Amino acid sequence: MTTVTTRTVEYPADGLTMIGHLALPAGADRRPAVLVGPEGPGLNDFQRRRADALAELGYVALAFDINGGRWFSDPEEMLAHTTPLLADPDRMRGIGHAALDVLRAEPRTDPDRIAAIGYGTGGAIALELGREGVDLRAIATVNALLTGRPGEAARIRCPVWAGVGSEDPIMPPAQRDAFTAEMQAAGVDWRLVVYGGALHAFHHPPVDHTVRPGVGHHPQHAQRAWRDVVDLLAECLPVSP
Repeated sequence: MTTVTTRTVEYPADGLTMIGHLALPAGADRRPAVLVGPEGPGLNDFQRRRADALAELGYVALAFDINGGRWFSDPEEMLAHTTPLLADPDRMRGIGHAALDVLRAEPRTDPDRIAAIGYGTGGAIALELGREGVDLRAIATVNALLTGRPGEAARIRCPVWAGVGSEDPIMPPAQRDAFTAEMQAAGVDWRLVVYGGALHAFHHPPVDHTVRPGVGHHPQHAQRAWRDVVDLLAECLPVSP
């Protein structure tokens, strides 16, 4: 297994001190890099392990923060914090840019080869960076089929992959249709994978607190979605031997 080095990074964004998790592959050369965005409750060990797994594959990876080091276990508290954020593309872009600046400042990062992946709110932030025209090699989102401001998707300069559960009541068929219509009208190279029988946040392991209705883990589809994300990165952001 490739040796991975990790460290905590603090940086300002959205009026908060964000606490991210940076994972570096073995070696001293520059490598392609990946932003990893968390869902609404915040950054936790799930996304940290995703960053570590990407580093094992040879990427520099930053699991970024959206809540100033907090992780919301109460769904209502999480919604009170996240709903206004999801309604404000400029705030989302600010959080994404702050994380992107940290990733670009890392000496191991090849600043011309960066992708963004994200879950829920973190995926929406990745999409907003694309809609702003940020030079990304790929965008992958799980449970984040949010449409943007009219016409801005035309600025997306890379392939977009999106995954969603077929039984997700938070991302229902009408929202899927709106998202794919936006991508298609903008001429984006897009893919949508609907995982049969899966609920919202199907990718996330079970937690020991109350969750929103319609949220549930699906272990098989969680593994499949991760393989799909890794395949997208291998296609659009290959790691040199």
